[in-house]
Amino acid sequence: MALGSLIAFGVLIVTKALFSPLTEENAQTPDSKPRKSCSGKQKAMLAYGVTQITATVVSAISLAAIAVGLCALKQESKAFNGCVKEVIATGRSNAHAVRFCNGGRLPKSD
Repeated sequence: MALGSLIAFGVLIVTKALFSPLTEENAQTPDSKPRKSCSGKQKAMLAYGVTQITATVVSAISLAAIAVGLCALKQESKAFNGCVKEVIATGRSNAHAVRFCNGGRLPKSD
């Protein structure tokens, strides 16, 4: 008996939800369009917005990493050029200086 009344109560709730009486809030005028739920569009727009923000943050981090890498390259270039100038100042040729600064050894002096 309890199970039957529980099922009847569930059917009553579903029926009221599906077939609610017309009120001013849910009645449509002849020139009004039926209301559509926008929850799907809202979720899609939210997902799009989050994706855009995430892409912007990743892009900013990537640009910062590139800038740091370029600064390190600039410092390495200055050190290399200083090394070449120093070796040339000792009387060696440009080729010998570049070879030495790249990790090679200088040939014996003539």
